[in-house]
Amino acid sequence: MTNHVQIAVAGDVAEGEQLQELLTAAGIDSHLEPAIEHHATALEDAPLKVLVEESVVDEARDAIEALTETEDDAPE
Repeated sequence: MTNHVQIAVAGDVAEGEQLQELLTAAGIDSHLEPAIEHHATALEDAPLKVLVEESVVDEARDAIEALTETEDDAPE
């Protein structure tokens, strides 16, 4: 069994999917899991954990940092 490690917490589903797309583009498989207990009928998005295999944690963090640096450098 492969161990998975949390590398980020997404504030909502859209952010979680954005992080997953970034990781996929970097060749890293990931999956999302609820970060808190969330009632199924609640309307708002709950935070999500972004998980990757333990063997690619450093690469995944580097990919997310690269995105963050790119967004910080973008003109407003």
